[in-house]
Amino acid sequence: MSADGIIEVRVMRFAHAAGLPLPDYQSALAAGLDLLAALAADAAVAIAPGDRAMIPTGIAIALPPGTEAQVRPRSGLAIRYGITVLNAPGTIDADYRGEIQVILINLGKEAFTVSRGMRIAQLIVAPVQRAKLIETLSLDATERASGGMGSTGTS
Repeated sequence: MSADGIIEVRVMRFAHAAGLPLPDYQSALAAGLDLLAALAADAAVAIAPGDRAMIPTGIAIALPPGTEAQVRPRSGLAIRYGITVLNAPGTIDADYRGEIQVILINLGKEAFTVSRGMRIAQLIVAPVQRAKLIETLSLDATERASGGMGSTGTS
């Protein structure tokens, strides 16, 4: 982490991302860096309604230990076209060094075309707290107890 509290992440660009900007924040207080589609200029990907596609970003990252990166949908694509990230949030572990790819799914009613340089998802870098599981014969009591989905009310 730098002196100003910003987590430093090393980025490696693949040849198919040449000429594309690195992911960046689109506003001063944005939480996510926008990931771009690193498709060939003449190789747009059409995603039919109900279909999915894995879109390359052309970058790999080296996260510091104790962090993860989450790949999340972009709200504009979701509301306008029904496009979202299938495994949202997708997790990138600190020891992964392969290319970041985004699985997009079209939940809309019309085909959607992804083209080179399009902003397709957001990347959030966050701290990770690891857990040590301790087996026990019973758990402490709570008001909710074993109530499942919807057990705390509808609003």
